[in-house]
Amino acid sequence: MDIIWLGHGSFRIETAGQVLLIDPWLTGNPALPEDQHDAAVAGATHILLTHVHFDHVVDVLPLAKKLGVPVVGQYDLMGHWGETEGIETVGFNKGGTVDLNGVKVSMVPASHSSTFNTPEGIRTGGTEVGFMIASEGKMLYVSGDTDIMADMDWMGDYFKPDIGILSAGGHFTMDMKGAAYAAKRYFNFKTVIPCHYGTFPILEQSADDLRAGLPGVDVIEPQVMQAITL
Repeated sequence: MDIIWLGHGSFRIETAGQVLLIDPWLTGNPALPEDQHDAAVAGATHILLTHVHFDHVVDVLPLAKKLGVPVVGQYDLMGHWGETEGIETVGFNKGGTVDLNGVKVSMVPASHSSTFNTPEGIRTGGTEVGFMIASEGKMLYVSGDTDIMADMDWMGDYFKPDIGILSAGGHFTMDMKGAAYAAKRYFNFKTVIPCHYGTFPILEQSADDLRAGLPGVDVIEPQVMQAITL
């Protein structure tokens, strides 16, 4: 399994012959150089969406149409897009699992918000979620944008993820200390990869507090477009 950070909360997961783009944000992403955009999405087989804030959704529809790949996300929004946007979708909901050509993706709760602006005002696009991704004998937890939440207790016990991609930049999500607390209390990770940090000055700029709070866990600060092989 290769985990490739595209900056902010965006990832490219290469596993079991599939290439999953998670919340791919290209347009205006200050962490991802424009000359890397094509490489970031090359060969994608699926796009996974955790929620509809602009820094997660702005490129989803254009990429789905350009690449001809399905968008995987909450049933309500996927059904709407399938009818109105002419794209293939895989819609499911919290508690559900879908099989993406051998890669099993389960939808789990998150604690955030999921809204977008329209000329008529703010609208809701489903609810915020995370994913548990089972592949190659590993269980990867992608938290999406979230705070610490009690649901992490059963999620850690039931899915037993050994890898965690955790939002940890603060201000909009849990910060590094919060992510360390959640990882230590609710999970038994071997590897933790922080995200949703460093993009803007308002966010935390390093993972020092996360690493300090998780002795014995391999905390890997990702580098944009550099594969983490696990």
